[in-house]
Amino acid sequence: MYNQPMLKDDALKGKTIVVTGGGTGLGKAMATYFLKLGANLVITSRKIEVLQKTAQEMESETGGKVLAVQCDVREYEQVENVLAETISKFGSIDVLVNNAAGNFISPTERLSANAFSSIIDIVLKGTVNCTLAFGKHWIKQKQAASVLNIVTTYAFTGSAYVVPSACAKGGVLALTRSLAVEWGKYGIRSNAIAPGPFPTKGAWDRLLPGDLAEKFDFKNRVPLKRVGDHQELANLAAFLVSDFSNYINGEVITIDGGEWLQGAGQMNGLEAIPSEMWDMLEQMTRSAKGS
Repeated sequence: MYNQPMLKDDALKGKTIVVTGGGTGLGKAMATYFLKLGANLVITSRKIEVLQKTAQEMESETGGKVLAVQCDVREYEQVENVLAETISKFGSIDVLVNNAAGNFISPTERLSANAFSSIIDIVLKGTVNCTLAFGKHWIKQKQAASVLNIVTTYAFTGSAYVVPSACAKGGVLALTRSLAVEWGKYGIRSNAIAPGPFPTKGAWDRLLPGDLAEKFDFKNRVPLKRVGDHQELANLAAFLVSDFSNYINGEVITIDGGEWLQGAGQMNGLEAIPSEMWDMLEQMTRSAKGS
């Protein structure tokens, strides 16, 4: 029952949660579940038309309250505007989910300096802008709060062909752990989720265009032989921003079916060997021991 809601219906009642990149994909999935659990919700992205459409869908589905605010997280003034509009609408903010991101696959030597910078600016600088603006507000108000950053499993391993994203997500992970210690005394928790393959129509079509997604079948890279369900990620996110996880601080929780571990082990690729060949290898090993 991995695709079923996990928490009780009022688990986030009274909390106001801001989700950047909340209009589509995984951001939308997490935000919708927060609403179902009773939270007040603010979603942001650069495309106001998409945001407003999503907000209407969410309110119709859940009966909750959604504020859609256009925001380019690269611009600190726009982030401050989100903060101001949220306080004006809901009175306070309890949770920031840094989900806005950008990515593309490319050999690194083909990238321009501007292409590299664009990803760094959205993922790392954008996360810093939001965290700094909200954190300063919480500290000034002496208010306990929670930051949840969405990173990726290659934030701690690195990955070829997505080097700008790997650099930026690695920075976000360092930010998460650093502020967990520094801001813990203010009652501000910082945690991260590192998702593996959770296909979303828009992002995955851009990342792996044409028939590339079929050729690069992620299910074969996951020990559980499936990709993630959006509700699974939403369940984990809701738990981490809820009071049930009040003693979890500075953690990055991987949710990838074991994918990155399968890629890490030197001999893990041997799963491709059929049973008959194992029989043959066993006989060879026994013969060698006997000689």
